[in-house]
Amino acid sequence: MTAMVMLVLLRLTIGWHFFSEGVDKRDAGNWSAAPFFANAQGPYANHYRNLVWDADGQYRLNKEAIKYTFALYRDQVSQHYGFTDEQKAKANLNYIEAVKQYDWIVSENAGDLEEFELGRQRIAKLDNDSGERSLRDGVDSLGGQRETIRREWLGKAKPTFDQIETLWKNYEGDQQALATDDQLAANSSIEMIKPRTGEIDTSVIDRIVPYFDMAVGLCLLIGFMTPLASLAAAGFLASVFLSQYPPTTGPGSSNYQLIECMACLVLASTGAGRFAGLDYFLHLFVRRSEAEVDRDDE
Repeated sequence: MTAMVMLVLLRLTIGWHFFSEGVDKRDAGNWSAAPFFANAQGPYANHYRNLVWDADGQYRLNKEAIKYTFALYRDQVSQHYGFTDEQKAKANLNYIEAVKQYDWIVSENAGDLEEFELGRQRIAKLDNDSGERSLRDGVDSLGGQRETIRREWLGKAKPTFDQIETLWKNYEGDQQALATDDQLAANSSIEMIKPRTGEIDTSVIDRIVPYFDMAVGLCLLIGFMTPLASLAAAGFLASVFLSQYPPTTGPGSSNYQLIECMACLVLASTGAGRFAGLDYFLHLFVRRSEAEVDRDDE
């Protein structure tokens, strides 16, 4: 009985952790896994860094791609809210102004962007050249130097990227502001979706993770499909741990994720949802069905 009570408490604790994390991420509105992935370390660092949307800035520095995305959103907003001809004309003026601002941002940061582009090949060699990686990974000081080179390289373009991100948000807001109160009441808001720059990146992950956390948390709280939910949680936490391997000590250590991952595996392997959870009824239904099948066979 004591073991069952402890398993229920463990399930509820982890369930509440996941559910509350998911709600906080959803309600934040601007939560992103990008900073976490961008600062990944260890043998899997490149994999996680490549999950960041436009990690190398090629999309944000492609004027034609930006123009296409802005024009597409202009047309989507017009159609979504049913803009009048006058509103469409204003939406087009917003588009023209946004393109001008983009040109100004690139022009103002031309020097840093030139150095950023020159350093692109250097970074690619650091990441992909086996000889370079073997040399630097074999010497602690050189391994740290590689990360310093990467940070300095990204730092050259960061002000530009930040300004482009601000322009993106302002443009989205300006187009939305053209809708009348009646149009806003009749239609939900329409987000300016970032086009994927990889098979999967944070433009997709950021929309999924909050609801993944909430779904896993809710399943654990009510004890429904606990083994599946626990394994999903364990896989997620293991991924977090591997992104920061080897773990450091202190409050920022990923050892905490590893410990919770192991706890999730305990929940998955013990059928903890059958104790004060809906899995009790699910297992009862399965057992009755199996018993009926056995009787029919006899």
